[in-house]
Amino acid sequence: MLLSELEERERRFKLALRAGVPIVLLVSLVFYSTFIRNENLTLDLETAILFGSLVFITVYFIYFLMELSVKESLIDQTTQGFNQRAFVQKLKEYRPKTLALLVVNNLATINENYSAQNVDSLLFKIIHALDAELTANGMKKALIARRYGAEFLIAIDTENPKIESVFKAFVNKYRTIDDIDIDYAFAIITNIGDDLEQDIVRLKDIINVQHRTNVVQDSKTLSQTESAVLRALQQKHFSLLFRPLQNTRTGNIDIYEVSVKLRSDTIGEILPKVFLPIINRLGEGRTYDIALFEYILKLLPLMEHHVCFSFNLSPFSLRDRHFQEQFFKLLDESKLDPSRIIIELYERKTHHDLSGYLETLKRFRAKGVRIAIDNFGSSNASMEYMKHFHFDIVQFDRDYVTKLNDSKTEAMLRSLVQMANELNIITVAKWVDKPEQKAKLTKMGIHYLQGFGIAKALKEDVLIQKYN
Repeated sequence: MLLSELEERERRFKLALRAGVPIVLLVSLVFYSTFIRNENLTLDLETAILFGSLVFITVYFIYFLMELSVKESLIDQTTQGFNQRAFVQKLKEYRPKTLALLVVNNLATINENYSAQNVDSLLFKIIHALDAELTANGMKKALIARRYGAEFLIAIDTENPKIESVFKAFVNKYRTIDDIDIDYAFAIITNIGDDLEQDIVRLKDIINVQHRTNVVQDSKTLSQTESAVLRALQQKHFSLLFRPLQNTRTGNIDIYEVSVKLRSDTIGEILPKVFLPIINRLGEGRTYDIALFEYILKLLPLMEHHVCFSFNLSPFSLRDRHFQEQFFKLLDESKLDPSRIIIELYERKTHHDLSGYLETLKRFRAKGVRIAIDNFGSSNASMEYMKHFHFDIVQFDRDYVTKLNDSKTEAMLRSLVQMANELNIITVAKWVDKPEQKAKLTKMGIHYLQGFGIAKALKEDVLIQKYN
């Protein structure tokens, strides 16, 4: 039985005592006043009112406490683990040494294909199986809570060196429950600080990038990283890398794709997979995007007039009116040719307000800024955008290049290139590493190639020296 179920049972027992004792006293008082003090009981109006009041008070009091019991419940009704509110309260007493977050990544897909009853049963079994695994490995007092959806928080009062292996074993053992395939992700924080709620939020940040980072991280290190990110953003300490795109018609390099890192005086370079979740969570996404754009505008005049920069901006920033005003003001003040600015879009899902979003993109394109869609052909979203908006550039998904030897992949890429050419859209193939790839893609009619087989990426100072 889960610790949450035991504590909920204890809480309800105490609540029952709270309800029972005053009712017993009330009944005893009435009994004494009516039966003991008066030997002869007469059923008159006064007595009827007395007993009616007793019944009403008893029923109302019991109903009130039952309702209070539900509202103050410690547990999530679906999984029987702690709910998040109770979990956070328990942490203040529990003082855990380890916090973990387990997420079912494919819950949306499961919801689409199974009934609500099946999904509830699945979540219940996951949390109980996890408790059994932790108990079997000496972590008997682990607190387990459902955050929301299929996110489970786990607090452990020890720093068990086996904790990561226990979670890995659980994930492998329970990949299928009730014939339902489950895609898990998990993250663990040790050396917990005083700000427990902040640590819970950081777990989500780790989950967002956990396929590229260590699963177990130190809470104090995360706090230092967060401070370093904010400080680097405030000081606009960008470290840029420029990936050349070669024009297959001329052989020249006239577009550079910008890759961004932040530079910290304390922890060195910070990768996007680390700083972007932090920036977005703290609501600094628009600040970051406008700072990056301003930085790029200062670099472009140092290049030859035909050189263009391609870089990613968040759709959330692009849709923001205040951001648009800042963007266009900076662009006008720079006196640069707007076509040298290429905004890359990377979205795997079609925006819910597609027409409104495309109107936003038209405002940028009307100013002469070019719009590119990255990873084109990887999802239905890119094709949906193509039907309603005239992009300037499409960058094909890497699978089309890395799997070019597959006849089906080659045929699909040919059809996409033909469609783009007929629509007067510039095409880009990245991840080109081999001469045979370059030859085949050039023959297909693709306009630009990028990759180690084309040219190495340049650091900012090297790029400036090249054009000066």
